[in-house]
Amino acid sequence: MADDKPQIHAFQDDALGNDDAVALRERLHRGDVSEQDLQQAAIERLRQLDPQLNSLVVECFNEPRRDARGSNRGLAGIPSLLKDNTDLKGLPSRHGSAAIQPHPAKHDGAYAREFMITGLTLLGKTALPEFGFNATTEPAHDDPTRNPWNPGYSTGGSSGGSAAMVAAGAVPMAHANDGGGSIRIPAACCGLVGLKPTRGRHAVAESARPLPINVMSEGVVTRTVRDTALFHSEMERVHRSRKLPPIGHVQGPGNQRYRVALMMDSINGTATDDATRRAVEDTAHQLERNGHRIEPVAPPVDPSFPEDFKHYWGMLSFLATSGGRFAFGKGFDPEQVDGLSRGLYQRFRRNMHRLPAIITRLKRTRKQYARFFEDYDILLSPVLGHTTPELGWLHPDVPYDTLMERLSAYVNFTPFCNTAGGPALSMPMGWTEAGLPIGVHLAAGHGQERLLLELGYELESEQSRF
Repeated sequence: MADDKPQIHAFQDDALGNDDAVALRERLHRGDVSEQDLQQAAIERLRQLDPQLNSLVVECFNEPRRDARGSNRGLAGIPSLLKDNTDLKGLPSRHGSAAIQPHPAKHDGAYAREFMITGLTLLGKTALPEFGFNATTEPAHDDPTRNPWNPGYSTGGSSGGSAAMVAAGAVPMAHANDGGGSIRIPAACCGLVGLKPTRGRHAVAESARPLPINVMSEGVVTRTVRDTALFHSEMERVHRSRKLPPIGHVQGPGNQRYRVALMMDSINGTATDDATRRAVEDTAHQLERNGHRIEPVAPPVDPSFPEDFKHYWGMLSFLATSGGRFAFGKGFDPEQVDGLSRGLYQRFRRNMHRLPAIITRLKRTRKQYARFFEDYDILLSPVLGHTTPELGWLHPDVPYDTLMERLSAYVNFTPFCNTAGGPALSMPMGWTEAGLPIGVHLAAGHGQERLLLELGYELESEQSRF
């Protein structure tokens, strides 16, 4: 890890200290700090950090949002943030877009309600790229969200605002969601733990319900595996899927040794860069030393998948743009969408006739995924095709064809889990020369979040933290 990076953080000797949510909960139970102490410390940190990171879209410091039903839950009193594509009553939802005329939401979104029942206290909403489509949090109409490890670099996307504030120490965990990598990508860029749950594990966002394939999963980004495990344990008490095996409260590594498939290069054939490759190889060696069996494999998906997913991505832009007035309010102006959204929209319009066949093939990925995990327990790969880029590389004002080439070389491992509906975990396992984290990707069979968390504990125990 480089020693000269200009880090931005708010870790200090206040009520939050350097603690994660588990440690804060223990201090609350002992009476060492109060919920008000934690809330006030988080507010001060947010005020300190936001001018430098540009991560907070709207705050509710004077009236923090909580749910009385969460007062005795395991995360009661822990300060947090909500991503700004989820409604919170009384606050606007901008979805990262200049095309939306913001107005206060009339109701809490389905996921926001459940999120608060865990006991978390919400202090505001975090930045994302327009409609969550980009892999960097650089809205065309606003300043970029900056990476706290090195502010000249991207935080990833689309949950980049949440990731920046967690990595910089404003709050121990924050809401994130993932339609193509949007939990795992910013976790990788910002040195965090990011678990994308199995499809159906949590409440389905209102916007995802009518889609032919729900690619969206909800969750959090955190600084420790135990915080991610605690969150999902508490969330399971709020919303339990009867179709999936329970996760429970995972509190350490498991004893079982696993069959680990190693996929080093992407589904679209793009070679992984050297620094990312080393991080994944080092992780594979670590797992092998610990008794797991490693076997190199080819991508377990049809060669048509990358183009099919881009087309589905284009469909999402088409729906957001053409149906924006219905989805986002009468003030929606489709002329104000950014270059990426516009290019995706036009791509879909040109190829709309292909949609039925594409949907059929994408739906088939669930069975392909399930068959693959009959032979393996874990699929180990990079999160991203190369290390975190500098700000501007993926900006939505980059010409569309160039931007899509860059995104195709960058976001080429994560989307498979979204269409297949499987769980996947991003873990910080390496460093670039610029002092930026490198994430590795661990995917498992449907409903196997517990396995991923146990393996995450095992890997984390050998890594240096903040």
